[in-house]
Amino acid sequence: MTARRTLGRRASFHVAAAVVAHTLWTSAAPALTYPLYAARWHLTPTVTTGMFAVYPVAVVLTLLLFGNLSDRLGRRAVILAGVASSLAGVGLFAVAPGVAWLYAGRAFMGIGVGLSASPGTAALVEFSAPGQQARANVVATAATAFGLGMATLAGGALIQYAPWPLRLNFIVLFGVLAAVFAFAWFLPRPTAEQRANATPWRPGALAVPRAIARVFATATAAVTAGYVLGALMLSLGGQIARDLIGSSNALVNGAVLALFAIVTGVTAVFARRLPGPRAVQSGGVVAAAALALLLLAASEHALLPFLAASALAGAGYSLLFLGGLTLVNAHAPAAHRAGTLSTIYLVGYLAMGATALSLGVVATHWGLRLALEIGASGIGAAALAAAGLALPGLTPALPGRQVPGQT
Repeated sequence: MTARRTLGRRASFHVAAAVVAHTLWTSAAPALTYPLYAARWHLTPTVTTGMFAVYPVAVVLTLLLFGNLSDRLGRRAVILAGVASSLAGVGLFAVAPGVAWLYAGRAFMGIGVGLSASPGTAALVEFSAPGQQARANVVATAATAFGLGMATLAGGALIQYAPWPLRLNFIVLFGVLAAVFAFAWFLPRPTAEQRANATPWRPGALAVPRAIARVFATATAAVTAGYVLGALMLSLGGQIARDLIGSSNALVNGAVLALFAIVTGVTAVFARRLPGPRAVQSGGVVAAAALALLLLAASEHALLPFLAASALAGAGYSLLFLGGLTLVNAHAPAAHRAGTLSTIYLVGYLAMGATALSLGVVATHWGLRLALEIGASGIGAAALAAAGLALPGLTPALPGRQVPGQT
């Protein structure tokens, strides 16, 4: 009998990066279609942001139940289950005849990302070349930026200029996810030694080692601030561009949101040597500045400041996310890495869902402008709080462990 083919370390690293990229591509794929659904089906902002919020709620529930599952079963099995669920969600969007199908699709997307985000990120570290584990943090951040860029730029082009504006975007993504699933099938299975040393799995058994509690708190604050910044841009960005800035072209609006993604990836490359605490400090300040500029753009109905705000927001998100991952991957024990990452993602996605839904309610009852003002103020404060937690002395390096980028 022929032995089952297994990917090598380098190919497995690239597949893990594709899995991480799919999480943001899947999450953001509907962003530019929300205004179209609203116009065609006469939906309120509460309904459209509710579609967005179903996703992080599903992610949170999945993380609560299965966040450390890959520490027990191995990365491959859980990644496959996650990508399969994402496929189901995207498929529902591709054929949706009504709002209920979209809500179900978002739920499947959330389950898929909840299952695959943590093992995908952990696999990047584990499949890195010896001595190159710090590179995984940069690739993880760049992969999320690539996924977001494809969702907004390619999605905007398909929606604006291709046929079937509510469907073709999701048909293309379905094909991409099918390819990712096919390659992930050949990821290495856990060895007998890894299975023997694995942490016993129990539903909802997320835990953080006490020794890294302070580092974990800083990383969680940073990633959460980045995620709620992304929630503001993705759940309301299209409507802000259309209603407050005055742009009705889906490709132009997608390009503005894609700028957020492009700057995220570029910043990750240039900031790869920054120590984790320094990245979080810088990210908090840059994110707050981006939100102030976004408020100015909405007040002046000006596209140029909106472009600048989107670029600064991408830099802030990148630094916050990169800094948080750098801290965790430097200090979390390998046997608890996915569980620790899942706990951080859980908090981040919970905050993302609450932010999107509450801003949608405000926009429905009191107007988009007030929702933007409240959201920008609150998220800016969260970003600055994360920067404060990362001040010297609050996130000391653990004995014998060096944060990537520190010398």
